[in-house]
Amino acid sequence: MSTISWADFERVDLRVGTIVEAQEFPAARRPAYQLLIDLGPEIGLKHSSAQITFHYQPADLVGRQVLCVVNFPPKQIGKFMSEVLVTGTADEQGHIVLAALASPVPNGSRLI
Repeated sequence: MSTISWADFERVDLRVGTIVEAQEFPAARRPAYQLLIDLGPEIGLKHSSAQITFHYQPADLVGRQVLCVVNFPPKQIGKFMSEVLVTGTADEQGHIVLAALASPVPNGSRLI
């Protein structure tokens, strides 16, 4: 694996947000949810498409804090515009498990 500089890392803007809405996304090619995430007063509400349907149900996601990359360009997925990337990692079967915080923090907090 190649190394990166501190400046490279600083270019990735990772922020904490709280999921305020989660719904099925039947138009997606792979099973996914449409999320609305509150990323605090500086960034506001942003949409994301997340392929997290194996481990999570929409009702269980509302109120959950997630770590998002907020400075990727938006991605058009069908008629839906995904504005941020919700982070996670694959389990042994390849199903995504969300990155989690040990304690609640204010929405918009930046990973440092």
